[in-house]
Amino acid sequence: MLQLNTIKAQPGSVQKKKRLGRGSGSGLGQTSGKGDKGQLARSGGHSRPGFEGGQMPLYRRIPKRGFKNFARRSNLILNLVDLEKLDQKSFPEVSLDALSAAQSFRGRYDRFTVLGTGELTKAFLVKAHRVSSGAVEKIQKAGGKVELLPIPGAKKKVKKEAKTAKE
Repeated sequence: MLQLNTIKAQPGSVQKKKRLGRGSGSGLGQTSGKGDKGQLARSGGHSRPGFEGGQMPLYRRIPKRGFKNFARRSNLILNLVDLEKLDQKSFPEVSLDALSAAQSFRGRYDRFTVLGTGELTKAFLVKAHRVSSGAVEKIQKAGGKVELLPIPGAKKKVKKEAKTAKE
């Protein structure tokens, strides 16, 4: 039976620590296994990762492509065809919050846009950041209402009054 006092390491799994600079008889004396002179014999004598001895490194030779916009806005775009598929009882109000709560779409969106492709027969209250003019007509024709929300993060420009020359 295995007991704590009988546990031993597997043969070859434990090795003695290299004792550098302990005399020529140890095999690792004098230069401590680093050889004679040169960059690698010095303390701290290793080059950084990617250094190619002064040659133009690979990460600089290869052309860079693309750009990742950290400030991009993502729009959830729905057509009236998609609104027609929704259940009117579970969605009395169609908004970005209501759709995300019902997990009707994947991903994370900042803004909600409704476009007018297709026909609509159900009356919905649509709360969106943008709605096309054709979509507004068709939603109101079906008996619904459209409410425009302010675009998040949009700053309104304040006009400064022009100063007269006499002031």
